[in-house]
Amino acid sequence: MANSTERKVLDLLESDGRLSVESIARLLGKENGEIKELIEGFEKDGVIQGYRTLIDWDKTDKEYVTAIIELKVTPQRDRGFEKVAERIYNFPEVKNMYLMSGAYDFSVVIEGKTMREVAFFVAEKLAPLESVVSTSTHFVLRKYKDNGVIFGRLEVDERSNIL
Repeated sequence: MANSTERKVLDLLESDGRLSVESIARLLGKENGEIKELIEGFEKDGVIQGYRTLIDWDKTDKEYVTAIIELKVTPQRDRGFEKVAERIYNFPEVKNMYLMSGAYDFSVVIEGKTMREVAFFVAEKLAPLESVVSTSTHFVLRKYKDNGVIFGRLEVDERSNIL
């Protein structure tokens, strides 16, 4: 990163992607044009990959199941993990995918409407892939924090603290 202004712009956008060019310029004591040019450059260069809204789906009527799948795979000759990863991350069910160090190679986060749908995805689409050696599926029971945002703060019932 060339300078601290660039880093500050990225930090601000990461914490709140809704900030306007004008707000960022005001916060940093810079000209609107300078900030606009920086952001456009980040978008063009792929530094900024997109803008997303984090939604607490548990507060809506959307029914879904999230699972984290540990995958052990055999890397392909001359391609390593890249070709295997590409095949997996192109499934629409895959929300996140990471190459890992340690006991398994990939961590894959998927969403489905039911546990059965997730199990079907693993059994019918993921496990049969030629490079996949093993899978281990973990269902998310509750989300506490995602991308730095705390979800569903716990409300403490003081009555339960009777000793």
